[in-house]
Amino acid sequence: MDWRDRAGSPFICEKTTVSAHRGMAATNHPLASAAAVEMLAAGGNAIDAAVSALFTLTVVEPMMVGILGGGAALIRLADGREVVLDGLSTAPAAARPDSFEPISEEWPDYMETKGRANRVGPKAVAVPGTLKAWCEAAERFGRLPLRDLIEPAIRHAERGFRLSPYLATCIAETAPDLALDLAIAAVFLPGGQPLATGDLLVQADYAATLRSIAAQGPGVVYGGELGRKVATYLESVGSFLRLGDLESYKTIDREPVRGTYRGVEIVGPPPPCSGGVQTLQILNLLEAWDIGQLGFGTPETLHLVLEALKIAAADRRAVTADPDFVDVPSARLISKDYAALRRPEIDPGRAGSFEARILSNESANTTHVTIADGDGNIVTSTQTINSLFGARIMIPGTGIIPNNYIYLFDPHPGKALSLQPGKRITSGITALIGKRDGRPIFALGLPGAHRIPASAMQAVLNLIDHGMTPQEAAEAPRVFSWGQEAEIERGVPDAVRATLAALGHRVSAVDHVAGGMGIIGFEADGAMTGAACWRADGVPMGVGGGAARAGTSFWPDPRRGRSY
Repeated sequence: MDWRDRAGSPFICEKTTVSAHRGMAATNHPLASAAAVEMLAAGGNAIDAAVSALFTLTVVEPMMVGILGGGAALIRLADGREVVLDGLSTAPAAARPDSFEPISEEWPDYMETKGRANRVGPKAVAVPGTLKAWCEAAERFGRLPLRDLIEPAIRHAERGFRLSPYLATCIAETAPDLALDLAIAAVFLPGGQPLATGDLLVQADYAATLRSIAAQGPGVVYGGELGRKVATYLESVGSFLRLGDLESYKTIDREPVRGTYRGVEIVGPPPPCSGGVQTLQILNLLEAWDIGQLGFGTPETLHLVLEALKIAAADRRAVTADPDFVDVPSARLISKDYAALRRPEIDPGRAGSFEARILSNESANTTHVTIADGDGNIVTSTQTINSLFGARIMIPGTGIIPNNYIYLFDPHPGKALSLQPGKRITSGITALIGKRDGRPIFALGLPGAHRIPASAMQAVLNLIDHGMTPQEAAEAPRVFSWGQEAEIERGVPDAVRATLAALGHRVSAVDHVAGGMGIIGFEADGAMTGAACWRADGVPMGVGGGAARAGTSFWPDPRRGRSY
C-alpha cells in the first residue's frame, strides 16, 4: 500500500492486513498470534485468546513481558459491558520513601539512584500483577480451562523457538547487565556469548513453572509453593518483596474514561494509566481544526499535533499517580470546556514553550495484544516487566524474570510519585476502543512508555480524519514531544522537518516513536481487519470459515433424497 497517491507525506506500508469474520488477533509475535487463533479455533473467545497470547509472549518476548510483571486490559464483552482490569504492580510493604539514595536533584538524573539499585537487581522488583490479572480474566470472562490457555506457552518453552533479529538485538544490548546474574546469563548468554538470530532458545525451567501454574492456578504464586520460592530467594538477595506482598495483591476493576472525537466515542483506561486521559485531552484540543483538510503529515497538521502534545505533557503530572494516594482531576482534563480554555495557547504560526519535566522512568520495552472474536468480545491489553528483561535477574530454577517497576517511583521522599507501601505504579498504557453509534469501529494499542498516548492518538487521527486503513494507521510516520525536542520519525520528509524547525520546534529525526501497534478495524457486516506495524515482530491472524452446513453428512449416502 502506498500513501503517495494521497495528500500529505508519502509512506509505504511494509506489512499487509488480514481479514476475517470469526476472530482476529494482532500481537507482537507470530507465535503469540498463532496461540490466540488456536484458542479461537478450539471454541474459546477473545478473552481466552488474549490470555493464551500473553502467556506465549512471556516465552517468545521474554525481554518484554513476564508472569511477574504488570499491565492493564480494556475488555469489551459481547453484551456491551466494558471494564479495565488493572493488574499493575504495587510497591512492597517493606519499601519506604527513603529506601534509595538519589544521585541528583536535577533532571535528567533526578530519578537515578546510587548503584542503579532501583533499576537493576532485586531491589527493583515490585509486587507483580500480571499472572493474577490474566487468570482472573480467563476465569470471569473466558470459556476454556487455564491449562488449555497455557499449553502453547509450555510447548514453545519446552521445545524451543528460533530467535528473531529483534529479540537477538535486545539480548545483545542488555548483555552487560545480564552477565551480572548467573541464572539469566545461563539462558541468554550461553558460554558467555549472547544468543544470535536463528538460535534455538529452550527454557526448560520456565516450562516447568508454567506447568505448575496450569495445574494449580495463580495461587501457586500468590501465596503458594512457587510464591514462597520466589519471595525467599528475592529476600535473600536484598529485595523488598515478601510472600505477604504476593498473598495480599489484588487486581482492580476500573471504569474506563470516555470522550468523543468528531462523533466517535473513544474509550480508554483511567489513572493510574495516564493514556486514556491524555488521548482524550489532545483530541479535544485538536477537534477545533479540520485536520483532514490540513492533510496527513503536513507541517500544519504536525505543528498542531506537537503543540497539543506539549499542553498534555504539561498536565501529565496531574494524572501520573495512583488515585488511591493522589487526587486525580480526570473529569476536568477530558472535558471539552477545559480544551476550550487551553486551546488559545496554541499559535498556529509558532511553536510554544509548554516545556514539561515529566518524572517517569517508564520503559518503552513493553508488549501489546489486540484481539476480537465473532461474538463481539474485544480485548486490547498492554503488559510489561518495564525495562528490557525487567530487573535483569532470574529466580534460580524457575526461569522467571521479575519486573523492575520500582524504577518508576520517585526516589525522593515527599513527592506524588514517591515510594509508599501498596502504591500502584503509573503507566502510559493507552488501550483504546472507538465506537460510532455504540458499535465498535476500531480497537488498538501499542508499547512505548510515555510515547504511547501520542502514538495512539495519532492512529485515531489517521483513522477518523485521514480515512486510513488500519494498516496505514498503524504504520504511518509518527511524531512526539513533551516540550523539549520534537521527535519526528525519519519517514517524514526532510522538507516537512525543516518547516517545523522554522516554526520554532527543536526537531530531532528518530528511527521510530514508540513500538509495534496492533489495530483491528470492525465493519458493519461483522468483518474484521487486523494490522500490525513494522516497529515490532507483529503479525495479525484471523479465523474465517466455520462449521459444516447443518445436516451435512456423508453416511450412509450424501445422495439420499435425490432422484436419478
